[in-house]
This record gives sequence, C-alpha cells and structure tokens, in this order.
Amino acid sequence: MKIDKRDWSFIALVAVVLIVFISISGKETTKPVPNDVTHKSVYDEAYKNAPTTDASFFKKTFFKPAKKDAEKLCEPCHTANGVKFPPNHPPKNRCLFCHKLQK
Repeated sequence: MKIDKRDWSFIALVAVVLIVFISISGKETTKPVPNDVTHKSVYDEAYKNAPTTDASFFKKTFFKPAKKDAEKLCEPCHTANGVKFPPNHPPKNRCLFCHKLQK
C-alpha cells in the first residue's frame, strides 16, 4: 500500500490536533475537596446512594455521586466560617463542577 501526499496531509493534521490537545491540557489547578472531618457531611451526602460491595459490576462502574445534593452544604458552611473566595471565582452554587471529590 502506497502512502501518497493526501495521506501524509491527513497524518499531519491528526498530529497537529494531538499536539494542540496535549499542550492545552495541563495539570489540574483546582483544589480537591479535602476528605476530612469538616467535609465529612459533603462526602456522606454525595455518596449516600453508593452501591455496596456486593452490588453488581454495572452499578459500581456507572455510579455517580449526588453532587447537586452535596453542593447545598458548601455555601452555608463557607459563609459561616468566613472562607474567602478568590477573585473571578465562578458562582458558588456549582462547587463540585470544578472541585473534585477524592476517592
């Protein structure tokens, strides 16, 4: 099979797209939600419907934490404790959109 000029152009295009994708995907800079006593209620709320150890493989694989329920606990506690948000911080009601829960 012969590779002609058109094939090399396609290969070059794919390479450029991969290079751009890799260059813009840097290290995650957002802080994760600490897995400590203070944030225990957030983790408990997010994982309240988590499958048990004897659940099926399908349920374990496709389980998603209840982030919207857990996010309701963030703002009242942060406001009460005086935790300042950095400048240009996005809306406070979508905390777990950026801040990830630790496993």
